[in-house]
Amino acid sequence: MLKYFFKRLLVMIPMMLAISLLVFGALELTPGDPLTAQFPPDQLVGMSQEDLDALREAVGLNDPMLVRYFRWLIAFFTGDMGYSIQTGTPISQVISYLLPQTVILAAAALLISTIFGLIFGIIAATKHNTIWDYLASVIGVIGISMPEFFIGIVAILIFAINLGWLPAQGRGSADATFIQNLRYLILPASSLGLSLAAALTRYTRNSMMDVMNQDYVKTARAKGLSESRVFFKHVFRNALMPISVLIFLRLPMLIGGSVVIEQVFGYAGIGNRLLTAINSSDYQLVLTIILMLSFVALLASLLIDLVTALLDPRVRL
Repeated sequence: MLKYFFKRLLVMIPMMLAISLLVFGALELTPGDPLTAQFPPDQLVGMSQEDLDALREAVGLNDPMLVRYFRWLIAFFTGDMGYSIQTGTPISQVISYLLPQTVILAAAALLISTIFGLIFGIIAATKHNTIWDYLASVIGVIGISMPEFFIGIVAILIFAINLGWLPAQGRGSADATFIQNLRYLILPASSLGLSLAAALTRYTRNSMMDVMNQDYVKTARAKGLSESRVFFKHVFRNALMPISVLIFLRLPMLIGGSVVIEQVFGYAGIGNRLLTAINSSDYQLVLTIILMLSFVALLASLLIDLVTALLDPRVRL
């Protein structure tokens, strides 16, 4: 298993390099002067056009794209990510401050959606063709159909404005504890995870229904095993493999979907900052954020393979 893990981990290296090259090349085609992304803004103040042209030649911006790409790649892996054009802040500080907040938001949304999706999916499967099954199906269709920003707006109107239970905007205070700031996380995480919970409910129900009709489940019941043992040992475990693939596959989608949710709730995260960087042509920051999000997507793919290998030893072969 350890050999399988390291083999899959090594595959991520050329994939990240390919993604970085594609993104770097795409940003090269966009309008704008990359010179301001190479230095802090205070070093460029007061320079004439002749000075800027000489500086552009000195730092190698007239070199071919591949030469500049490898120069940037070496600087990136040595910890020099450059500076944000908009604020002049080192990009490493922006990433270290905002990325954990978005990961927390996505993890909370994933936890909420997993808990409720599995519960309603199991109820719908075990109560097949009953009112509970129909109710779970209706909730699932509604949750899948509604976009995340609409869910967020409705949640703000109901729970923040009308009832006043939870805050509508912000991320909490840096001086407050995690428990105190948790109330700021409930609405955006729930809004982000609701569509996944609805899809997971439908997927869990169908997966469990398929397993429950298998011959080995009928054989287990015929041997006189208790219903709980049949459920947990034969039904749930075998149905969990495709369900786990769906859960981990949605992790990068949750982080990508946080761009809209962070805008709706005024949540300071990496998604919100990515949208601001695109609007302000802060391409150095855009490149770094996209690479971080790509790494999260590849990591989610690695987790899918590991969980699948743990649940089904045949995959390790």
